[in-house]
Amino acid sequence: MTKREQFGKRLNQIRKEKGISQEELAFKAGVHRTYIGHVERADRSVSLIKIFEIAEALKIDPSELFNYKNLDEPKK
Repeated sequence: MTKREQFGKRLNQIRKEKGISQEELAFKAGVHRTYIGHVERADRSVSLIKIFEIAEALKIDPSELFNYKNLDEPKK
C-alpha cells in the first residue's frame, strides 16, 4: 500500500468513525464536494494546508491522519 493509499484509507476510517459523509466533511474543510472522495481513493495528493484543514474539520490533531497502525493490509 502506498503512502497516498494509507492516508486515504485512514481519512476514510476516521470520517466513518465520526459518522459524517464525504460531502459534509468537504463542506466543513472548505473543499469541493468530490475532493474527499478523490483523497480517500488515493486519486489525489493532499497539501499540508489541506491536511490541517481536514483535521480541523474532523476536530482531531493532524497527526491522527498519519496513525496507520490499525489499517488492514489487503489479503493476498
